[in-house]
Amino acid sequence: MAAATADNALQADKSARRRSIAFLNWAHALDHFVLLIYPTVVIGLEVIYQRPYAELIALSTAAFVAFGVFSLPAGWLADRWSRRNMMAAFYIGCGVSLIGVAAAPNLVGLAIALFALGVFAAIYHPVGMPMLLEASKAQGRSIAFNGVCGNLGAALAAGVAAAIASWLGWRAAFLVPALVCIATGIAYVMLVPDDRHHTASRKKTADVVLSQRAALIMFGLYVVISLAGGLTFNTISIALPKIVDERLGADVPLLWVGSVATAVFMCGAVAQIVVGRLVEWFRPYQLFAVIVALQFLGILWAANSSGLTLILALALTMAAIYGQVTVGDLVIARYTADAWRGRVYAVRYFLTFVSAGAAVSIIAWLYSRGGFDLLLMAVAGIAAVFLVGVLGIVFLVSSVERARNRAAQPAE
Repeated sequence: MAAATADNALQADKSARRRSIAFLNWAHALDHFVLLIYPTVVIGLEVIYQRPYAELIALSTAAFVAFGVFSLPAGWLADRWSRRNMMAAFYIGCGVSLIGVAAAPNLVGLAIALFALGVFAAIYHPVGMPMLLEASKAQGRSIAFNGVCGNLGAALAAGVAAAIASWLGWRAAFLVPALVCIATGIAYVMLVPDDRHHTASRKKTADVVLSQRAALIMFGLYVVISLAGGLTFNTISIALPKIVDERLGADVPLLWVGSVATAVFMCGAVAQIVVGRLVEWFRPYQLFAVIVALQFLGILWAANSSGLTLILALALTMAAIYGQVTVGDLVIARYTADAWRGRVYAVRYFLTFVSAGAAVSIIAWLYSRGGFDLLLMAVAGIAAVFLVGVLGIVFLVSSVERARNRAAQPAE
């Protein structure tokens, strides 16, 4: 009888974990989807409001800034209060904000609603990632698939938003996802149990414990690689379509440019799945160094390529850019206690997302002075800083890992 009860409890726990992971994967897709609705819909707003594109797109600036800045309080609050309730706030808050955008009577109201959307969208990464690590027990495949869901959300946003706006009007492009977010939030609250009772019992020691000095050095290195990684990621991602257009060859149709860019982005999704399997065979910190080195080499290759060779170089670069995100999160998880992960991820994603604004300025400034030759070489330099930071982490933790392995071996 006791064995049957224990088995039932185990099955119930597994089911709860699977439900939580499914909601987190869906949340990652929605997170990137909702933020990219406006950059598509804004094209039609030029005619409606008789305002230039530059003025209208600027209304979303506060949303993207909030997406980075508010990840800090979101991670802190989740660790101190409830991760599950913060994710419920993510779903409901995004839904209500989207309704606010759809109902905005003027451009000021539109900007305020977009800012609110950025605030609630900021919740996912610093809260959802620690939840995913806990629910999946840091399984590489689960982390990788979650990353793919985020990629798909970003990739589908433009097409879906454009289709809804064409059929039902631009306000419906926000209203339909709003209803999806709110419905999901209600289902989430009903199906995923409250975790406030679990907050105090979360592990306060990491899987691999670092000394205070080593932990501070590692945190400093992660600040460096988060900034360098964010600049590399955002600069290449934003400039990719124009790089393809300019270097693929003369008289290439726009549709072909878009198709090639999409195919290159999909290499990132495939890479995340592959990396999710590789972390089961190799140490995450070693794999991290290899992937970041490939990223650096891919950017150098792209800087000196054109035509088909350029496509291959960009495919390698994009695969490495997305692959390092997955393995980098696993490295953080291994050396950070569960009770502190929300705050650590908050800092990481704050630095990564805030760098998006700097990436746009870097592209504009360097491209105007030396084209993509100068831009790609500058990004290669940033990627080199990223690689040095990762190698520093490898050097730091490898000695700790060796000492841990020696301690685990039985005495002869």
